Amino acid sequence: MDWGMKNRLSQLIKEDGKCMFMPIDHGYFLGPTRNLEKPAETIKPLLPYYDALFVTRGILRSCIDPENTKPIILRVSGGTSILKDLSNEVITTSIKEAIRLNVAALGLSIFVGSEHEKETLSNLANLVNEAEEYGIPVMAVTAVGKELEKRDARYLSLCCRIAAELGAKVVKTYWCENFEKITQGCPVPVVIAGGPKTETKFEVFEFVHNGMQRGAIGVNLGRNIWQDEHPVAMIKALRSIIHGNATPKEADEIYHSEQ
Repeated sequence: MDWGMKNRLSQLIKEDGKCMFMPIDHGYFLGPTRNLEKPAETIKPLLPYYDALFVTRGILRSCIDPENTKPIILRVSGGTSILKDLSNEVITTSIKEAIRLNVAALGLSIFVGSEHEKETLSNLANLVNEAEEYGIPVMAVTAVGKELEKRDARYLSLCCRIAAELGAKVVKTYWCENFEKITQGCPVPVVIAGGPKTETKFEVFEFVHNGMQRGAIGVNLGRNIWQDEHPVAMIKALRSIIHGNATPKEADEIYHSEQ
């Protein structure tokens, strides 16, 4: 692995081998998302606590202070909205643009099992071909669109292994029962996505802790943090699990003490 690739990965994955990514890329298919109408204001109090920001080039340029930010994972796939088939994506941002923006990594979605499976997997393979030339790691997101019932270990382990086989350096996927089947079958680091809607904050702490215990190196959580009524308390609590090995009970205590 070349120096540039190692350097970028070291920005994303900390010395303890763990990471806390925060996505604010939702607007590329959802439009103005609740609590993300003004991204600069949303992330300002959270800046000290996440390790990297997952964002599109438009929001990066218009809302993120270049003199005061964390490493950037640049969302480079899109092309459809929530009104259409989300799997029908293309690459929206060039490698030249990514270099100009000085990003630490690139991210895109793959839709295994969808009508556009081949196209999204080709997007990943082609992106890796280009990114490797410049020492830029690629994070693959195992998206499932509206087909939530497919979020099981057998399906997600298939997605993650394919992403790794095609050259992704990190894979973002959903927590599920038997999560260790995913991490054990994926030879590159796995980070946990937000997952299904939970009834309580404690459930979020539980699935993050469970995933970390079963081989994930961290999370890529957005709405569970910045849509919470106490986002700073939430991110501190989650960070205590990821970088501090806290239990869900300990994280819950931190959450309530920080309000």
